[in-house]
Amino acid sequence: MIESAFSPPPRRALFGVTASALGRSWTERLDGAGAVMATAIAQTHGLPDLLARVLAGRGVSVQGAPAFLRPRLRDLLPDPDVLTDMPAAAARLADAADRRQPVAIFGDYDVDGACSAALLAEYLRALGCPVAIHIPDRITEGYGPNVEAVRRLAAEGARLLVTVDCGTAGHEPLAEAARLGLDVVVLDHHGAPDTLPVAAAIVNPNRHDDLSGLGHLCAAGVVFLTLVGLSRELRRRGRTDLPDLLAALDLVALATVADVVPLHGLNRAFVRQGVAVMRNRGRPGLAALMDAARLSGAPESWHLGFLLGPRINAGGRIGDSSLGARLLLEGDSLAAAGIAEQLDRLNAERQEIERRAVEAADAEAGALVAADPDMPVVVLASPDWHPGVVGLVAARVRERYGRPVFAFAPKPDGTVTGSGRSIPGVDLGRAVRAAVGCGHAVKGGGHAMAAGATLSADGLDRFRRCLERELGATVAALGSAPETLAVDGALAAGGATPELVAALAEAGPFGSGQPEPCFAFGHHRVCDLREIGAGHLRFVLKAGDGSALKAVAFRAVGQPLGAALERARDRAAHVAGSLTVDRWGGGERAELRVCDVALPD
Repeated sequence: MIESAFSPPPRRALFGVTASALGRSWTERLDGAGAVMATAIAQTHGLPDLLARVLAGRGVSVQGAPAFLRPRLRDLLPDPDVLTDMPAAAARLADAADRRQPVAIFGDYDVDGACSAALLAEYLRALGCPVAIHIPDRITEGYGPNVEAVRRLAAEGARLLVTVDCGTAGHEPLAEAARLGLDVVVLDHHGAPDTLPVAAAIVNPNRHDDLSGLGHLCAAGVVFLTLVGLSRELRRRGRTDLPDLLAALDLVALATVADVVPLHGLNRAFVRQGVAVMRNRGRPGLAALMDAARLSGAPESWHLGFLLGPRINAGGRIGDSSLGARLLLEGDSLAAAGIAEQLDRLNAERQEIERRAVEAADAEAGALVAADPDMPVVVLASPDWHPGVVGLVAARVRERYGRPVFAFAPKPDGTVTGSGRSIPGVDLGRAVRAAVGCGHAVKGGGHAMAAGATLSADGLDRFRRCLERELGATVAALGSAPETLAVDGALAAGGATPELVAALAEAGPFGSGQPEPCFAFGHHRVCDLREIGAGHLRFVLKAGDGSALKAVAFRAVGQPLGAALERARDRAAHVAGSLTVDRWGGGERAELRVCDVALPD
């Protein structure tokens, strides 16, 4: 192939790394034009060079840098009515508030569902509405509204049913609600079927006729916009006793990070301002959860996804699915501490259950991939796995083999339930909806990166073949491209300081669609390597000038990353990762969270 004279030159491999321990080529995130943009950002706004490089590497322009560094809700919040059905939803909720009608909230059993339910319930209760929350049991009820629960909520006196983080595909349960005389409002963000159920309003930025461009919101973000619309409608009706919505941004931030939605635009403002609210510790439930998680110092956005979110999820995975929403609504500090401690214990139990399941799944996946290296999707199942951890199993196996993975476990009713995790560029939710449409799954749906499905006891092979047909070409095309690790810059151990981490944090929050800055440390010696915790490796990176940097590689033992670090013990290596601040035991020290390693030739 002859390259055009105008083709940009290929980006050089940093430190010559073309095949790291994880098979990746290390390339500089910025090309020549990006480096020029970084220089312009630094000079125009007086920013540190590395911060400017991080901004340019995320597509920020010179003019857009100030707004990106200080995302404000007032600048980014859209008119709620851009969402299809929002006027109808706000009007029906306002009617309930005016009449103080009993409202039933049906949520999902994950963090987004718990936060969404708590957010809506807290607001409606402040207006005088009696509110009941139902979070389904993952194993006995499964995802989304069900007929039995709808009947029970109606019998308890509900006049309005609001589904949050679910309901867009709930045709039969919503039809039963209508038969029982309940109005239904759906507040959701999951992929929508071609035909929607009958409801007073279905607010979902991912329904096919919604042109808002807000499909990146989590369910709590949709609920927050609905409450903005409801507040406006109530003010039109003369109400002045409205709750402070800004005080509830801690819930929106937690859900946004934990649901791994893209941190673009409005979502960045939700997280930045929500974390600031959380630092005030004004919500007893979250304050208690931070204490139970042994979170010292002010919370940062990554704490939401790695410390707080998993503990709330633990209730829905292996315990009482209502614990998360109850904790977030609890106003008494002592009662909140009790719930938080219970969730912390469940999370520890969940980790052990997950560890055993991942070991078995990894062995099974290894055999399947060895037999067919080109298989586009790995589908696993075991009668010994807990249904509450199959999504985590799928995530771990995906990390190892770099392709979409589904893991299934049996349910008491004879069906099997599973969760899947995908890779960038492969829409797993669409494939699952296709399987449902073809009759190869009893029910299912989800997002591009995560999905769930319920199958008949003998439906595993049919489901696997359907996914292979739907995803095969896309996965093959992605697999033919070499994997790269985009690096924001090269550093020496002495240059990694708490002050640098604080400066880089101005470009955050980091997460899905907003990659955390990655730095490479070339020719540093790996010293004092030791295993800690559940398969983590801790060590010290030492530069030639004697400077040192603490480093940790999570879940590395028994994995290619851990094996490479063992080979690099007391030798010079190239190590890449993201920087954070370690405040354990007092003081502040920079620490590297390792994502890749390569041995020099």
